[in-house]
Amino acid sequence: MTFDYAFILSTLPAFLSAVGVTLQVGLIAIGTSLAVALFNATLLVLRVPYLPKAIGLYVELARNTPLLIQLFFVYFALPAVGVQVSGFAAAIITLTFLGGAYLTEVLRAGVEAVPKGQVESGRSLGLSELQVLRYVILPQAGILSLPSLFANFIFLLKETTVVSAVAVPELLYTTKSYIALYYKTYEMLAVLTLICVLLFLPLSLLLGRLERRLQHGQFGS
Repeated sequence: MTFDYAFILSTLPAFLSAVGVTLQVGLIAIGTSLAVALFNATLLVLRVPYLPKAIGLYVELARNTPLLIQLFFVYFALPAVGVQVSGFAAAIITLTFLGGAYLTEVLRAGVEAVPKGQVESGRSLGLSELQVLRYVILPQAGILSLPSLFANFIFLLKETTVVSAVAVPELLYTTKSYIALYYKTYEMLAVLTLICVLLFLPLSLLLGRLERRLQHGQFGS
C-alpha cells in the first residue's frame, strides 16, 4: 500500500477549516455547559424548593441518553413541532445539554468538598447566603473541581465528532466526505488521526499544566 501524499497535501486547507469548526463548536459548548453547571450549582447550594430533584432528573436524563440520539432529537424531531434549528445550533444545544449535566455533577462534588467550617465562618462574619456562595463556596469548589472540569472539557471537544451526523463540517465529516468522493480511506484516516493527536494532546497537556499552577497558587506568576 502506498500513500498518495500529493492528495493529502491537497486536502489540508479543508482539514484546517474543519479544525476551526471543531474548536468553535467545542469551545462554545464548553462555555455554555459551564454556565449551565454554575447556574445549577447555585440553585443546589441555595436549596431552592423542588429544583434539586428537577436538576437531578436532568442530570440522569442527559448522562444516560446517547449523545447521537439527543442530537437527532434536536435536529430532526424539533422541526416537527415548528422549531427549526441548523446543524451548528443543534450541535451546540446537544453538547450543552450533555456537558451541562456532567459539569453540574463536577461542581456539586466540589461544593460538597468545601469545609463546612469555612462556610459557617463566612456566615458568622455577616455575609449573606449569596455572598457566602460567591466569595467562599464557589471559588474553593472551582479549585477543587479543576481536574474533573478539565477532563470534561477535553471530553466535550472529542465529542464534537458526533455532530458530523447532522452535516456540521468538522473533522470527521470532512474525512468521511473525502473518503466517499475519492476512496482514499487510508490517507484520510491517517490525516484524521494525526490531526486529533496534534490537537488534543497539546490541549490536554496545557490544561494539565494550568490545573497544577492554579492548585499551587502560581497562576500569573
